[in-house]
Amino acid sequence: MNTLVEQVIARVPMWQGPGEIKISPLEGGITNRNYRVDVGNESFHLRLAGENTSMLGIDRECEYQAAFIAGQSGIGPEVVHFIEPEGYLVTRFVHGRPILPEELRQPENIQQVAARLHNIHSLPAIPGTFDVFQVVREYAQIARRYKVQFPENFDWLIQQMSQAEAALMSGIQSLHPCHNDLVNANFLLGEKLYILDWEYAGMGDIFFDLANISSNHELSIEEDCLLLDCYFGELTSRNFAHFNIMKIMSDFREAMWGLVQVGISDLDFDFREYANKHFDRLTQKIQDPNWNQWLEDVRD
Repeated sequence: MNTLVEQVIARVPMWQGPGEIKISPLEGGITNRNYRVDVGNESFHLRLAGENTSMLGIDRECEYQAAFIAGQSGIGPEVVHFIEPEGYLVTRFVHGRPILPEELRQPENIQQVAARLHNIHSLPAIPGTFDVFQVVREYAQIARRYKVQFPENFDWLIQQMSQAEAALMSGIQSLHPCHNDLVNANFLLGEKLYILDWEYAGMGDIFFDLANISSNHELSIEEDCLLLDCYFGELTSRNFAHFNIMKIMSDFREAMWGLVQVGISDLDFDFREYANKHFDRLTQKIQDPNWNQWLEDVRD
């Protein structure tokens, strides 16, 4: 057994005493290390936080509080222990299966996801905030500190981002509990749909969650409209514009996250390719003929 894992297990009070403990590494994840821990007739998920994750904007105390509230509400797995100061997290192991992107795009599942987002956005207030515009700026500062190479059009991308931020600030924006990292790996279908991994959760813009799902699952325009209609009960030009701007910002966040990882991570993963993919996508989306119209529509 890994020495670190042994040391962590020894710090979890409910795992002490007689009885066999079985440890099984879990695949997946490019930030943390994950294990299934079987103790007697109970199964748990042990998450060991990766190094330097504070540079990715992760506050482990805020994550714990958000995950705890989500677990109490049945949206996420139940949190049973939090190990400080490292921020290691122990939750109940949820027996379920992944939902492939093409399955999630089916109309009945889009409706289910929209309902789940309503559940998240109706949670009690959680600690921390998530402002995607500020996240991009902070990631840029860190990437520069590590002398990571930026794309040639980066200054132009920042100019477009600033226009979008100004347009959105012209209206009243209320903050709600948001997950902010709705990649496919964070959906698990058990006896119900669970949302995993609350590292980036905070009070934020509900449209970012909606857009994040669409961007990460490559929803079509028709599927986007269905998602918005299921969530809001109607489709307005302002909501559609806000949503599309946040789809661009979802790619911008992912691209900048990748650049930071290029600088700080020693994991065996091609973060440069990951960043480039998202830079290419967000550039194409900003070049959409409707870009300026979206900026106008969110000002209305």
